[in-house]
Amino acid sequence: MSTEIPKQFKKLQTDYPDVFQSYEAFSSACHKAGPLDDKQRRLIKLALAVAIGSEGAVHSNVRRALDEGLTSDEIKHVAVLAFASIGLPKAQAALSWVEDIL
Repeated sequence: MSTEIPKQFKKLQTDYPDVFQSYEAFSSACHKAGPLDDKQRRLIKLALAVAIGSEGAVHSNVRRALDEGLTSDEIKHVAVLAFASIGLPKAQAALSWVEDIL
């Protein structure tokens, strides 16, 4: 499993720089809108990616979590918490996506 940023994401940056910059600004504003710290925000964003079943978003959030200093155990715990919330098959898939990057 590659830990590289997906080609399609890089293509968005190149082909639509204004859209990408707007997205980045919006994302930054969302991060600054409340009292949660960086670690809490990253874990929540990972949990949201797990909940919607987005493999790409799980991969992205795991990469970012590692870059931000979160531990493998903290990251895996998000997927484990999902077992009781989204069901065993979906949570197992999410845990496998987490482990793809770890």
